[in-house]
Amino acid sequence: MPSHPAAGHTTTTVQWRENDTVRTAGWRSENGAPAPRRIVVIHDDIAADKALKMIRSGTALLWRSDFHNARQLMRALDRRLGRRASRAPRSPDPGEIFRANRRSRAERATILGGILVPLDPDYSISLRRAPDVRDACEHAYGPPADGAGEAPGGGGAGEAPGGETLVSLPELLGVISAYEWHRSGIEIAALGARIHPAYGVFAPTRDEYIDLIADAPWPDGVDQPVVWDIGTGTGVLAAVLAGRGARAVVASDINPRAVECARDNVRRLGLEDRVTVTRGDLWPGGDDDEVGYHTGRADVVVCNPPWIPGRPTSALEQGIYDPDSDLLHRFLAELPEHLTPNGQGWLILSDLAEHLGLRTRDELLARIADAGLTVVGTHETTPRHSRAADSADPLHAARARERTILWRLAARGSGPGAAARG
Repeated sequence: MPSHPAAGHTTTTVQWRENDTVRTAGWRSENGAPAPRRIVVIHDDIAADKALKMIRSGTALLWRSDFHNARQLMRALDRRLGRRASRAPRSPDPGEIFRANRRSRAERATILGGILVPLDPDYSISLRRAPDVRDACEHAYGPPADGAGEAPGGGGAGEAPGGETLVSLPELLGVISAYEWHRSGIEIAALGARIHPAYGVFAPTRDEYIDLIADAPWPDGVDQPVVWDIGTGTGVLAAVLAGRGARAVVASDINPRAVECARDNVRRLGLEDRVTVTRGDLWPGGDDDEVGYHTGRADVVVCNPPWIPGRPTSALEQGIYDPDSDLLHRFLAELPEHLTPNGQGWLILSDLAEHLGLRTRDELLARIADAGLTVVGTHETTPRHSRAADSADPLHAARARERTILWRLAARGSGPGAAARG
């Protein structure tokens, strides 16, 4: 899935007073959250209402007690925020409901992110009942700085000399969860195998779009196409396309984490002879050997862009939100110059934005036409994710009508693929 470049982690130092001593630590945030200006050490005896008031005043809370109790505090704050959101007036306008929900989620991220936990230089946590997160942190952050665990004096990126690194509790829990997904993998029915996502890479938990790709017909007259998978993410679609008999698949992504993740999955699946993973801004880059047998064109170009116009607030949201639909518009505008004479572009797009009033079907069709493209055919399916059936979701009315659509597009006036219908 194409995304904007990852924000990258923020690494700097922070200070606070503890036991009448000024302490210094590194600050790490993979989402680029600014370092807190004011930090207060807290323990198990803090009340949730007091913690909420402190965070709202701009004070971050450094947890120094039982790790499990830190999670309990986070849940207590989340419940309070949820009750407040449920009492807010509900607009009849789907777009305003969406914007209010985004504001609520942004506030939630800010508040819950105000709970901080310390990581030792080797990524261990010196709190009671803390889990061993060293492997998970190394998966997300890379190897510990040289000298981790040694006497003070070293200190690498995001790490104060000889000391701790502070990270928000929600981020750390996300690191742990992502590592579990990476270890266990996600079963993909269309592959008959597992895909192993990585931290910071959109996981293929919504699998209905995979089935669309697995079942769509190749362009007329092309039995073993050269395929590009734009914004490959984990590489799941590249693997499915290779399994279908594509002659060669070039998978590209601008996110270096995704490139590494996709290469790992290609290796695990034994597809290295048919799938090449390269880093590129939307379109594949590198040597001609990597981009369609020296032609710079492909028989099938697959793209699953972020489907909601909006600004992402985290690394994972970059796979969902596309500011001003920039990536979608770029893909459509530039697609014709990358297709072979009978080639097709396969655009996978949820219509949720249409039900939220953020984009109309006519606007999408006009973009397609303005790019010199014609619709060869469409295939659609009903999303199978849990939110589609969650009546408590503020966006339930829109999600209940959502469809995921595969648009098969061809350059206007091209070969037989442009005239086919179905």
